[in-house]
Amino acid sequence: MLTIGPNEFILKADLMVSLRGLFRGSLLAASLIASLPAFAEKVVVTDVLGRKVEVEAPVQRVILGEGRQMYFVAALDKDAPFKRVVGWRDDLSKADPDSYKAYLARYPEIAKIPSFGGMKEGAFDIEQAIALKPDVLFLNVEAKVASDEASLVEKLASVGIPVAYVDFREKPFENTEPSMRLIGKLFGKEAIAEDFIAFRAAEIAKITDRLAKVQNLKKPVVMMERAGGFSDDCCMSFGKENFGKMVEIAGGRNLAADLIPGTFGTVNAEAVVAANPEVVIITGGNWGAYVPGGAWVGLGPGNDMVEARRKLAALAMRPAFAQTQAVKNGRVHAVWHQFYNSPYQFVAIQEIATWLHPELFKDIDASATLKTLHERFLPLPYEPGYWVTVERQ
Repeated sequence: MLTIGPNEFILKADLMVSLRGLFRGSLLAASLIASLPAFAEKVVVTDVLGRKVEVEAPVQRVILGEGRQMYFVAALDKDAPFKRVVGWRDDLSKADPDSYKAYLARYPEIAKIPSFGGMKEGAFDIEQAIALKPDVLFLNVEAKVASDEASLVEKLASVGIPVAYVDFREKPFENTEPSMRLIGKLFGKEAIAEDFIAFRAAEIAKITDRLAKVQNLKKPVVMMERAGGFSDDCCMSFGKENFGKMVEIAGGRNLAADLIPGTFGTVNAEAVVAANPEVVIITGGNWGAYVPGGAWVGLGPGNDMVEARRKLAALAMRPAFAQTQAVKNGRVHAVWHQFYNSPYQFVAIQEIATWLHPELFKDIDASATLKTLHERFLPLPYEPGYWVTVERQ
């Protein structure tokens, strides 16, 4: 029988104690390292305009050239969506007051975030931006002309502040994914960005894959009116991009596709009457800050659907629409305008698809998709109010 002497026993016991101490020390060191913020390092990213931009990442301080860029910030920084935001344009509270109020109720500190006017309006305060010492300024591509005229990029570069252009509005189906990847890299949230991109692609594929299997698909002609009721004019619309593209992806024919050369434009009422669209879709939002008491359809989180439906019915009776197939057959709808300027366009595509091909997509529930988006990626709970249909006459 093998025996262990007292000296050997003591040595083994000391060794075990030492190993336990080393293990505990390693765990403590690992936990301390994990709790420390990631060290910033220079990274080079390519923005949606093809510009090489050098930034110290992960960024800790950002300025949003548009307040509605919170739509993408929130999707990446769900737990603390405003932790990096040191300045933003003042448009979220005006263009989407319902979302702003919801954020304000949960994060009251946002009332103190310094705000700017718009770049295109010449109201962006460069000196104020420099004083905030951001790690990066995000601008939408539509601000490029105005920023060039103001030499903004050069002025900020001279004090070490980089500018990165993103796009969810002009060519969203070309630029949403690269924009999210760029922002994810700068935030140190690449995995979340890829998760979001995969979720978005899968939800769009639920529509496109099914449409691709239909032989001789009949695509209804759709009049997509932009911000109906915002003014007395009719009819602002979309060309081959943005909501115009969403209509095509959802299996429709955008009436204005060949009438508007760019992303945004106007179709005269006579052209709408002549085309006799089978479906009319109007974008709506809460624009009380711009047009108090206007005829616009109030849509967005928590809005009054009875009032929205009443306003939509009134807009449907304008001369451009009153005698169309769409009105006669009860195929007049409204959808939240801000889907046009966020990475959430896939939700609108699903709802539009159910309007254009109700039998083909009777199992598609865009509300459920929007709820899942909120649960997985967004800091606020889901509230209904993003679309409405007029009662059949």
